[in-house]
Amino acid sequence: MSKSGRPAATEDVVERMGELTRRMMGHIEVRVAELELTLPQAMLLHSLDQPMPMREVAGRLHCDASNVTGIVDRLEVRGLVARRGRPGDRRVKELALTASGAETRTRVEAVLDTMPGVSNLSPTDLRALRDLLDRALA
Repeated sequence: MSKSGRPAATEDVVERMGELTRRMMGHIEVRVAELELTLPQAMLLHSLDQPMPMREVAGRLHCDASNVTGIVDRLEVRGLVARRGRPGDRRVKELALTASGAETRTRVEAVLDTMPGVSNLSPTDLRALRDLLDRALA
C-alpha cells in the first residue's frame, strides 16, 4: 500500500498512463504544428475517412457542432475540406476531403503512426494493450 492507501500498483499505473499521455500529446501537437494544423484540425482530418455530416464529425471529436464550424471554416479556407449538400437531403451539410486534404490526412496519419510509447510495440502487444484498456474503460 502507498501513503494514500491505494495499492502501489494502481498509483504506478496512473503515473505511467499520465506520462504516456503527456508524451503522446506533446508529440502530436509538435508534429501537427509542423503541418500548420492545430490538434482539433488534425483530428478532424483524421476522422474524415469518408464524407460525413458535420454533426457526425462533432460526435467523433466529442465536441459541439458549433465548435466544428470554426474548425471547418479554417480548413476550408486552406482548401483541405469542402462542405456539400448530402445526396438525397441537401439540408444536411457533409464534409469531404479535397485532394489536398487527403494528402494532408496521410501526413497526419504518419504522425499518429509514430506515436511514442506505442509505435514500437509489436502487433501482439498492441492488441493486448488495447484489450486491457477496453476492460479498464468498460
